[in-house]
Amino acid sequence: MPYPDLLPPAPPLAILNCTSANCSFANLSAFHGDECHADKPLFVTLAVAYSAVALLGVTGNLALIVLIWRQRELSNATSVLIANLSASDLLMALVCLPFTFAYTFMDHWAFGGAMCKINSLAQCTSVSVSIFTLVLIAVERHQLIVRPRGWRPSVIQACLGIGLSWGLALLTAMPFLIFSITTDAPLQQLPPFLREHYRGKVVCIEQWPSRQFKLVYTTTMLLLQYVAPLAFIFICYLKIYIRLRRRNSVMERMRENKYRSHESKRINVMLFSIVVAFTICWLPLNIFNAVSDWNHEATMNCTHNPLFLLCHLTAMCSICINPIFYGFLNRNFQRDLQSFRLCKRLSTREEEYDTVAMSTVNSDLSKTSLKLSSADI
Repeated sequence: MPYPDLLPPAPPLAILNCTSANCSFANLSAFHGDECHADKPLFVTLAVAYSAVALLGVTGNLALIVLIWRQRELSNATSVLIANLSASDLLMALVCLPFTFAYTFMDHWAFGGAMCKINSLAQCTSVSVSIFTLVLIAVERHQLIVRPRGWRPSVIQACLGIGLSWGLALLTAMPFLIFSITTDAPLQQLPPFLREHYRGKVVCIEQWPSRQFKLVYTTTMLLLQYVAPLAFIFICYLKIYIRLRRRNSVMERMRENKYRSHESKRINVMLFSIVVAFTICWLPLNIFNAVSDWNHEATMNCTHNPLFLLCHLTAMCSICINPIFYGFLNRNFQRDLQSFRLCKRLSTREEEYDTVAMSTVNSDLSKTSLKLSSADI
């Protein structure tokens, strides 16, 4: 690849492991603009897909936040965590999707130097907070189901966990605020006929102290944002699955009603789906970024941008999936949504709020929720 000192080994905008997302100008330099041509049908298809994901992500997470606030459910740890997850996903939808898509197809940065730094920081922070919040939700599920007699997170502790998540996310994303710059240096290394096209334009890149520093940082972020959270969530939900399976066996021997057995199976399927969705959504982009970091020549071809956008779009689908898993599959949430549409309140219910889908299975007695009382443990 020509001009290795000027062209970044990974593209400029960062997602997930906070490495770059766009390498269009590198492609132009490598192929001199002859072999790679704009694909208008592909652009339209991706534009529609990105718009749909952004619209669903914004409306879904906004609806979840509004309904949690409307029901005044912020007095419990579950809803506090869900609201924070929706807020971070909403931020992700607003900063990750439009800027990344626009930059990938524009081949230059048109949003100013300050926005270059802020956008990179916001992208990395929002992704980290969303993933850290999923970990906190897994911890809460584990405590309420596997250890109902032990420690249970309070609202204050949930808020503390959220504060620590935002603090850690901002701290780990700080290198992007420091090293992100706008420059025309890479564009000046293009062939003359392309250089004229990019006259007066700049790119947003990270100017790292050294390649070794960047590789250590991005590898650490890969572990922190994907490998470690996935392993932790998997272990928590596996223990919950084992606990519910054991409980089902006891229920069958006691010949208890089929409703509770059905609820346990439904929860098991949902827990499995959450882990699978997390893995599938974020795996392609992590692989792409890892390859770009460690062997950037392998991605320097005409398929770079479409392949990246496909991987990035798959990751961004998580902002649509999270409200479904943690909100819209909840039966009481569905009733609240219907009530919200009809602009009238539901009649007062004596049963406890069903938390099966939103965060956990309640360990207290409830008329409508799956019951996991002390007698069941």
